[in-house]
Amino acid sequence: MKEYFEDRREAGRELAKALLEYKDSHPIVLALPRGGVPVAFEVAKALEAPLDVLFVRKIGAPGQPEFGIGAVVDGFNPQLIMNESLASLFGVTSAYVDMEMARELREIERRRALYRRNAPPLDLWGRTVIVVDDGIATGGTVKAALSGVRRNTPLHLVLAVPLAPAETLEELKPLVDRIICLITPQPFQAVGLHYRDFTQTRDEEVIALLEAASAWTQAV
Repeated sequence: MKEYFEDRREAGRELAKALLEYKDSHPIVLALPRGGVPVAFEVAKALEAPLDVLFVRKIGAPGQPEFGIGAVVDGFNPQLIMNESLASLFGVTSAYVDMEMARELREIERRRALYRRNAPPLDLWGRTVIVVDDGIATGGTVKAALSGVRRNTPLHLVLAVPLAPAETLEELKPLVDRIICLITPQPFQAVGLHYRDFTQTRDEEVIALLEAASAWTQAV
């Protein structure tokens, strides 16, 4: 079994081989930025599929912004995903949630303008959607992302990642129709340990890859 990838692009090419069966279903590929974009680019290229980014912004607890009680998920229909038990524990009001959601949506719009030149999110209704990241550790962000995508009513929802711990994948299974994962290290320590080059993906690289993908995205 392969245990290492040279870089994210190689991981994407390996992942694409496992996803070729979806080519005829004309899927949409969604990347979690920034690290998921080089991986997703290779998948979208192999499948000749539209490529977009899927932004997830955390909603923090009042006075404790780093403690996530929910998330806003970008999309054709942006979705609010809340942990209701935590929200109740912190006494969160609907006014607070509305304010934080509006703030995070503005940040999503800013980042979409940077990465996608204000191109609108793709409509996922009735489509096969493949969500891609460069790897998963705890799965918190991916869980919110998948929940948000599901609410946009795709026909078939697939999570595709080069590597993740088996226990995290078990937790994510109820949220998707299928999971494609190439490596499930045991014991799992960190995503970056399975890449020889795990250099942080820069904004400039994300923009260049998304623009390159437009060559086939425009035609689909």
